[in-house]
Amino acid sequence: MRVLIDYRAALRERSGVGEYAHRLAQALLKWRATRRTTDPLLDLTLFSSSWKDRLVADDELSGAAIVDRRIPVRVLNLAWHRAEWPTAEQLAHRSFDVVHSLHPLLIPARQAAQVITIHDLNFLQHPERTRAEIRRDYPALARAHAHRADRIIVVSAFTASETTRLLGVEPNRISICSPGAPAWAPRATAPDPGYLLFFGTLEPRKNLGALLDAYETLRMRRRDVPELVVAGKATEQSGEWLARINRAPLAGHVRHIGYVAPDGRQALYAGARLLVQPSHEEGFGLPVLEAMTVGVPVVAANRGALPEVLGDAGLLVDTSDRDEFAAALAHVIDDAGQAERMTTAGFARANAFTWERTAMRTLDAYGRAIAHRQQVRAERGAA
Repeated sequence: MRVLIDYRAALRERSGVGEYAHRLAQALLKWRATRRTTDPLLDLTLFSSSWKDRLVADDELSGAAIVDRRIPVRVLNLAWHRAEWPTAEQLAHRSFDVVHSLHPLLIPARQAAQVITIHDLNFLQHPERTRAEIRRDYPALARAHAHRADRIIVVSAFTASETTRLLGVEPNRISICSPGAPAWAPRATAPDPGYLLFFGTLEPRKNLGALLDAYETLRMRRRDVPELVVAGKATEQSGEWLARINRAPLAGHVRHIGYVAPDGRQALYAGARLLVQPSHEEGFGLPVLEAMTVGVPVVAANRGALPEVLGDAGLLVDTSDRDEFAAALAHVIDDAGQAERMTTAGFARANAFTWERTAMRTLDAYGRAIAHRQQVRAERGAA
């Protein structure tokens, strides 16, 4: 099975889609290294394009072929989305059985089965929370591309249901391939006092403003509130939040540390008293899984896929209710027994998510995509 995966999201700052792309590639390569002789062969190619940044194979991606083109991402995306050119085969100078886009829009291909991954569909209902080509292309093209795809991969049951509801895709054309937990050891002890942690790109759908509201409410009521650490890349839409952090009453109590590279994330979680995920909507919510893996209690919004990922291992809150949100934070801070129960439940919950299972389900999706493409060709030939 000759597979090309669009690796561009992982080329620079791996967050969200980029981390998924990197870990999926690793998991597929690991599966290939340990496969049984009766399993199908996997020939994996990672595709990248950028004007400035180059993809160089390292030990983590050993065994994958690399196709790296000096084409600006925006230029290639415009050509792909609007002209459906150049094809994967033209760019790589070879043929494939499957080409896999880690976004909702297809990679053009001559013969290969086309697979897309839908992480969330928030861009359809709230385009004002998006920017750049996501706002320009995704709402206009996602439905048509989903119906043309040979297989659709989603990261949660929630996103699967949204794909059916909003795009009209039949459930039997969708494969759920959730991320796996990182290979991190649990921390030895919980920090005291530690800090409250928000981790995510500072974009509107992350709903950081609601967390700042709740944190400010908590600080107005008491002085012994741990520091709030905001970790994540700032965007052009995060100026109001950053300005608020730097003025009273939050100044000196909230710290923005910017993007955190993958090799620094385990230590970041290990120092946290709890993780807070207030997003308006998440297609999965990888920080929740990462926090549970280390042993960090989680307070999350009762929206999107967050209840699905967190299960009964943490607290789900209505983040639009400032007082309820603040009370949930205080409950975990004050009740050591509750925090310990959440930690124990979080370990068990995190163990249910493995990259090995993700790889197996993804390979199954590829097989189904190839079969679908062959069926379509046969029907066209018969006609």
